[in-house]
Amino acid sequence: MLALKQPAAAVKFAPICSRRYHAFPSIEDTVKLLKVSADSGNLKLGKTIHAHMIIAAEFPRHENIVQTNSLVNFYAKCDQISIARTLFDNMRQRNAVSYSALMTWYLHKGLLLENLKLFKNMISWDNLRRNEYIFSIILLSCSRSGRVEEGRQFHGYLLKCGFIFYQYVRNALVDLYAKYLDMEMTTQLLNWLPGYDVFEYNSVLNGLIEHECFREGVEVLGKMVSECMRWDSDTYVNAFRLFACLNNLRGGLQVHGQMLKSNVEPDEFITSAMINMYGKCGKISHAMKVFDGLRTRNVVLWTAMIAAYFQNGHHEEALNFFSRMEGEEITPNEFTFAVLLNSTAALSALSYGDLLHARTEKSGFKGHVIVGNALINMYAKGGNIEAAQKVFSVMINRDTITWNVMICGYTHHGLGKEALTMFKDMLAAGECPNHVTFVGVLSACGHLGLVQEGFYYLNQLMKQIGIKPGLEHYTCIVGLLSKAGLLDETENFMRSTRVKWDVVAWRTLLNASCVHENYGFGRRIAEIILEMEPNDVGTYTLLSNIYAKGKKMGWSVEDSEVNEESSNHPESSQIYEKVRELLAKIKLLGYVPDVTAVLHDVEDEQKEDYLCYHSEKLAVAYGLMKSPPEARIYVIKNLRMCDDCHSAVKLISKLTKRDIIVRDANRFHRFLDGSCSCADYW
Repeated sequence: MLALKQPAAAVKFAPICSRRYHAFPSIEDTVKLLKVSADSGNLKLGKTIHAHMIIAAEFPRHENIVQTNSLVNFYAKCDQISIARTLFDNMRQRNAVSYSALMTWYLHKGLLLENLKLFKNMISWDNLRRNEYIFSIILLSCSRSGRVEEGRQFHGYLLKCGFIFYQYVRNALVDLYAKYLDMEMTTQLLNWLPGYDVFEYNSVLNGLIEHECFREGVEVLGKMVSECMRWDSDTYVNAFRLFACLNNLRGGLQVHGQMLKSNVEPDEFITSAMINMYGKCGKISHAMKVFDGLRTRNVVLWTAMIAAYFQNGHHEEALNFFSRMEGEEITPNEFTFAVLLNSTAALSALSYGDLLHARTEKSGFKGHVIVGNALINMYAKGGNIEAAQKVFSVMINRDTITWNVMICGYTHHGLGKEALTMFKDMLAAGECPNHVTFVGVLSACGHLGLVQEGFYYLNQLMKQIGIKPGLEHYTCIVGLLSKAGLLDETENFMRSTRVKWDVVAWRTLLNASCVHENYGFGRRIAEIILEMEPNDVGTYTLLSNIYAKGKKMGWSVEDSEVNEESSNHPESSQIYEKVRELLAKIKLLGYVPDVTAVLHDVEDEQKEDYLCYHSEKLAVAYGLMKSPPEARIYVIKNLRMCDDCHSAVKLISKLTKRDIIVRDANRFHRFLDGSCSCADYW
């Protein structure tokens, strides 16, 4: 005899499975036994019952609709949908239960359009009266398939027939509008209809957070509190997410306090949201206290803690925490690798990034979009744009972030043509750009000096797509006009555009005045900036080039090793000798030291000596000493690259036939065969 999960049911219905038992049980008992089989997933027992029904009752010639509905439900729950659908299609008579049994399975499996087809058949073929369960399934199918207009039509019908007051229907209706940002209608539903439950409030909260309507989210949360509604796990997750997005530590602490008072046992989702909230609010110690207080910690919680370090700029700590995670034998998932790769990108640690890349492929995450996006970001920020393009080209699935990271990566490397080509490919692929996309596109126009095209994207295409330009877009236009040498036009644009300009935009114009050697204009712009931000170091650095005053010392990194402008390096004498050797050779190629880059009151001969020790030259020399002849050299600098070093490295790349990439405070410079990707404007 077959074993069931419910002992009582097994004893009660045992005779049906015995060959010695010839009498068939009642319809009620058959229905109960099929429900037991469906709930326990016991396919063998259910098929046995079906066989007995066919033999004993000449089924389906004398089918009973209740029994057949039970069979459809049983086969659907056991993932035998083809059998369930065959039974359903062959029924001589169907009712709402027949449809809901099949539609529930389609909803669960994501076959949402099948439900819409079934609903049409329900009306046109069987002319059946719909119930609240059918309508809730249809509304959820519309919501999950993105068919908002069909959902609105069902809403109209519900208003006419009065089904809108049923709890299941209201829940599904709120889920539809909240998911697709019709927050006005969602709010009206909350205000018009009494008796909303926690599920509906959670749907509204989730929709508001997803669409960055944070102020409205706080209002909904306050309404739940004022109505003394008991929060469930989803409510706490949404509340912590909300205050994380707002960087509102006080609100997050209040939610944490309420959770403790309510004696809620936090699950992994609540705890993860709590760690994320403290991380985004800059309270790593609080996040760590929550993490250390956990008895068991899975990959979700470890990843949340790694992300907290990353969000606060503690990138090395994030990588170290990963080592601790592996020591606990926790297997990383795709989100773990995404955070680690982004931390590696921030450190420009390409060697470590290559290792992580290999790990992701070995772990089976090669096809995950979030991992692919992080890989593109890591390679682009690390200076290897070719590797970023290679990752992009092999990705089967892409989202808006994928295209944005690639477009912005090209832009940061000065590859404006490639960035605009990628943007055209994005539009051709049917991917909708967002505000980040246009930052990359407008920056690319700036690199290429495409003034007319830049204004077309700003004033026409963005408006056509429905994106309102922000400060970052207008700042790109400032860069575009500045690079074209239209300094007066740039200032007029800034003064006539109703935007609250920040220091970055004005400093872009100041930098342009230096490049175009309009020093009187530059001094006037510098005064504007220093009125806004008296302690802005970047402005003083640029202004010092005009007034020939003191300049901040810098540092560069080559192959993950810091080389400061001092003689503390154990190989300093060899590095300095290598620099002098290189400079002597490139002088034969036309190099003339730009002594104006040395802002000290000393003789020109001594100024040339100072130029030798600029960090870029030291780092490049060290790279040439320590790398194979064909290897690319990567240098990272914390300040803007000076004119003299820029000229020198161009010629060094020609002399040594090396590919040299320098990332300064502004952008990437790729030096190859005597030229730079920035076209001498940075």
